[in-house]
Amino acid sequence: MHLIGLTGGIAAGKSVVAARLAEHGAVLIDADVLARAVVEPGTPALSRIAEEFGPGVLRVDGSLDRAALGAVVFNDPERLAALNGIVHPAVRELGSRLIAEATAADPDAVIVYDIPLLAESPTGPRRPDFDLIVVVHADRETRLRRLVELRGLSVENATRRLDAQATDEERLAIADVVIDANGPIEETLRQADRLWERLSSASGVGGPA
Repeated sequence: MHLIGLTGGIAAGKSVVAARLAEHGAVLIDADVLARAVVEPGTPALSRIAEEFGPGVLRVDGSLDRAALGAVVFNDPERLAALNGIVHPAVRELGSRLIAEATAADPDAVIVYDIPLLAESPTGPRRPDFDLIVVVHADRETRLRRLVELRGLSVENATRRLDAQATDEERLAIADVVIDANGPIEETLRQADRLWERLSSASGVGGPA
């Protein structure tokens, strides 16, 4: 088993790299997907959130009202810490279970754990968990342009989202491998292919698909 931590700032191109590695045969685990799964109706984490923040954060159907919860924790570090204290352990537990299942199915599996906020979250998966941390990097100006031109965000909204994340320097400081995604998508994909060749050779799995 080869466990890869994959991260990158918003609009850097991380999803492109994750999808390419999955095409080659990597087992992809998406932390954002897990964060949604652990607060589905009937989960222990959702019950704890309702107890901590009150029934007003639930919809009529019992699902999480993310907007209502966001309003409660917005600009309140203590309330946000309380929320993270519920969600992050649940995500780690589910992620660990999926990693164990993938490893049991294939001891040589290359597992890519896509964690957008790896550099920001001290309570997230920690450095010793990974054989390699891969950072998909595009400079701030490039990511701002993509958010505005490709995602339709206002400059103000896009800037606010960039400011909420780690700096490029903080993210690059944890990198074992950097994929430069400033250029055309074809070049980003070529770098992902070269990474797969390295990973598959180290893990003894087949070469690029």
